[in-house]
Amino acid sequence: MHTTTDFANHHIYVGIDLSKTSWKVCILTELVEHKTFTQPPSVQVLVHYLKRNFPNAHYHCVYEAGRWGFWIYTQLAQLGIDCLVVNPADVPTTDKEANHKTDRIDARKLARSLRSCDLKSIYIPSRTALEDRSLVRTRQFLVNKQTRCKNQIKALLSFYGILIPESLNDYNWTRRFITWLESISFEHDSGNQSLRTLLDELLHLRQGILQLTNSIRTLAHEERYWRHVRNLITIPGISILTAMTFLTELVTLDRFKTLDQLASYVGLIPGEHSSGDRVITTGITRRQNTILRSSLIESGWIAARKDPALLLAFTKLAKRMPKNQAIIRIARKLLNRIRYVLIHQQPYVVAVVQ
Repeated sequence: MHTTTDFANHHIYVGIDLSKTSWKVCILTELVEHKTFTQPPSVQVLVHYLKRNFPNAHYHCVYEAGRWGFWIYTQLAQLGIDCLVVNPADVPTTDKEANHKTDRIDARKLARSLRSCDLKSIYIPSRTALEDRSLVRTRQFLVNKQTRCKNQIKALLSFYGILIPESLNDYNWTRRFITWLESISFEHDSGNQSLRTLLDELLHLRQGILQLTNSIRTLAHEERYWRHVRNLITIPGISILTAMTFLTELVTLDRFKTLDQLASYVGLIPGEHSSGDRVITTGITRRQNTILRSSLIESGWIAARKDPALLLAFTKLAKRMPKNQAIIRIARKLLNRIRYVLIHQQPYVVAVVQ
């Protein structure tokens, strides 16, 4: 006699630890651990296993956010399977698990926390939003590479005692300065080739950055962004590129109910270690959106010069703390202005200090 197993109304919890060549999968039922095993990095293989061993059950999966993006979440969702993508730092971890870390332990930890309802998913942007974000991030990636390349060129000149003429302004790396670099001649061909290779890389990066900048400006004028961009650029210190950085990173302000939640996401809140009556603040938190926080601080320096209210605030703060700490508070004020403009959909009006 053949009987068919039916897991209708049962819940199956799946923790997935991802790697390039394989996934470590831990499966828990509502009461026991079914199995922890290794499988190929494929959603179809996992779903086939679940449906074969637990037909008609309610499947719940979880994995940690990181280099693998959200394609696993998307494929599972298309198959009607519940999935969470979580911040690795938010997964409850015992001291033993922290000091003895393996893929098997990580998969079990995820499945256990999922079953206990101890996990909260991060925000999952749409595919369009992710690709727009990639465009802006790629430009920033090339800018960082350009900075490293410039530093390498300066280091090479310094190593051989080649001084930059005072008449040349190397800060903006103008065409005149590049021409001077191209005219430098070392004693041997090997030295010339070293400099020429670095200069070729620099010029290639500059061309790539220019192309991406033009693409971002074109994207900014599309309807879904321009209605926000045209208001954001009225804030001192906010350019089109900065506005697009914020819009593509945040995607939507509906994710944050308060300014404090938004500031926490960006990383503009103090860290704290307190016990009993003892309160210890540890400076600015290490948990951050690196791109947004650095962009805000950079914009804060500009805004502190152009916005009278922020200039007054920065002046007062700089009298009682170092400037690099004062600018953090200015960046938070600037974040508040950005939030207000986005919520109310109106241009920013610069305050006049009486």
